Amino acid sequence: MQRKPRFLYGKIPLTVIILIVLNALPEVILFGADHGVWATPDLRSAAYRIGAFWQPILLGAQPIFPAQPVTMFGTYALLHGGPVHMIVNMIALASLGTVIVERVGQKRFVIIYAITALGGSVGFGLLSTSSAPMVGASGALFGLLGVWVCWDYLDRRYYGDPLWVTLRAVAFLVLYNLVFWVLLSGNLAWETHFGGFIVGWLLAVYQGRSVLEQSRRRRFGTDKGNVD
Repeated sequence: MQRKPRFLYGKIPLTVIILIVLNALPEVILFGADHGVWATPDLRSAAYRIGAFWQPILLGAQPIFPAQPVTMFGTYALLHGGPVHMIVNMIALASLGTVIVERVGQKRFVIIYAITALGGSVGFGLLSTSSAPMVGASGALFGLLGVWVCWDYLDRRYYGDPLWVTLRAVAFLVLYNLVFWVLLSGNLAWETHFGGFIVGWLLAVYQGRSVLEQSRRRRFGTDKGNVD
């Protein structure tokens, strides 16, 4: 029998809580510095210079330290553009992360999160022409959405259910990015969202429908069809 994931604070998995803390802590420190509670107000700009994703570095701009062209592919996901940006992302992480953990377990969830965060930065690096810093956990979050939407697609195709529901979800995500791209005057890193989503979808395809069948057995104690 497969062990149920350990939960803390309601039904939020431990790994999700740890990721929320890792994302929230830098923003708490930077927000305090912004308002003179500690350090200096220029701490945020210094953190962005060191940890944000800078697309110009890929084009030959001088990095601050030798490893920055590599580290920025991951560190960008731990920084945010302010408390509102961070809080909205962490609410999404708590919701999506819990769903993913219930299907694949905490270890595989962490792997998915890390790979989709990397996919988000790769997408930005390949598609963006912006010279501004890119920060936020949205690449990984859209990766989790990619996994979730792909699972829905695989389940519907397997059981012959209408696929328009999945297409509607994809259309909504496209519309969401378009609307916020306009509202933010083009300062939305849609390339990061796209890269994370595609990588998440591919990871779900790689894992196959077996994860859906295992989840159904855990929740309902019965099989409904054969596993691909």
